[in-house]
Amino acid sequence: MNLFHLIYNGLTSGVALALLPLIWLAGKRNPRCQAALAQRLGHAPAASRFSSGGWPKIWIHAVSVGEVKVADAIIRALDDGGRKAAIVLTTTTATGQRYAARTLGHRATVCFAPLDLWSVTGRFLAFHRPDLLVCMETEIWPNWIVRTHRIGVPTVFLNGRISVRSIRSYLAIRPLFKPVLEKVAAFSMISDADARRIIALGAPAQKVLINGNVKMDARWADLDVAAVIKLKHLFAVDPQTPVFVAGSVRGAEIDVLLDVYGRLAAQIPGLVFIIAPRHIEKTSLIESLARERKIHCQRRTLLDQTGGQRQAPVLILDTIGELRQVYGLASVVFCGASLVSLGGQNVFEPAMWAKPVLYGPFMDDFTEARKVLEEHGGGICVNDESELTERACHLLSHPETARRIGRLARQAVLSSHGAAHRHAQVVLRQLLPDA
Repeated sequence: MNLFHLIYNGLTSGVALALLPLIWLAGKRNPRCQAALAQRLGHAPAASRFSSGGWPKIWIHAVSVGEVKVADAIIRALDDGGRKAAIVLTTTTATGQRYAARTLGHRATVCFAPLDLWSVTGRFLAFHRPDLLVCMETEIWPNWIVRTHRIGVPTVFLNGRISVRSIRSYLAIRPLFKPVLEKVAAFSMISDADARRIIALGAPAQKVLINGNVKMDARWADLDVAAVIKLKHLFAVDPQTPVFVAGSVRGAEIDVLLDVYGRLAAQIPGLVFIIAPRHIEKTSLIESLARERKIHCQRRTLLDQTGGQRQAPVLILDTIGELRQVYGLASVVFCGASLVSLGGQNVFEPAMWAKPVLYGPFMDDFTEARKVLEEHGGGICVNDESELTERACHLLSHPETARRIGRLARQAVLSSHGAAHRHAQVVLRQLLPDA
């Protein structure tokens, strides 16, 4: 353990000691919070019913919903190859935990990730005894990596990416990361740019591979057409209805998108606008801003409660995990967190439904996805509110053009198919060196 790692452990342990009693008191009245805290401290969940069955056991860490989806694709790739493995899947966020339990609870032990504290990590490893640690994307937790390395358990990064924003802050603490990254067995990165950045951070170049973006894999079996048909009825949408979907909208984009809708509604008769905030707790803010503009809107969840169809022209998607199906209703899609400097969102989910995709200039976290879409003509960058209004209006007014661009977007996704299997091979080479 080097000096920087010692300092890191001193600081994190001090913060934990200060905060954990407060967190414990806050969660004392809520058994679910207490259970989550116990898991964060490395204790096994109450229902750890999965044993390895003699198979190798893989600890996969996926921060939230997006990373869980990537993990799901890689687990499927492993299963398709006939390589059985027991899976322990950890998440950081509560939304990721719920999504993982719903989609992978039958396949894996799902629990909250242990805090990156020396003793907590040791407790987690002693119970689960994994044969491999897989960190989705680029989750660098020094104690996890150092402790697994000490007991002979390799670590790999899959679907690794480091944005321009992240690398600047990471380089400031390179002395901590470099000796940690040297202990990682393989870095399976998305693109050449991601590979260069992880090497600059201290990863040994000979351990770095480029295997594409799992989020580009077109898993057509997972496109729930039946769910979209039900949503069309619930949302009162038919094939002729112009539908503008704004997904994962964040920050100042909420104001912008409501103003854009106001302008579009004046030009596109019968327009339905579906806005999905990145964080559901922003639903009340959207309602308030809509009232200020005299825009009639409804919450998606209220449709289930009342048993009725959509009545308002604007629908707020205040559910988790449904946006992907809602994209199937769209005539035109805008992917949020991109008109503001927040890195963008996954543009391949609407592209898989053959929808024309609009996004802002701030796509730092999805530069490869943007590049592929634009090379095929399926993605359009808009620099501001005016351009977004103009482009959306043109596509909504010219449905044939929108469908043509949507088909190109789908071709872009298909062109990159296979990344999940390539990343899965990295796992197999660690578990079975001759694979």
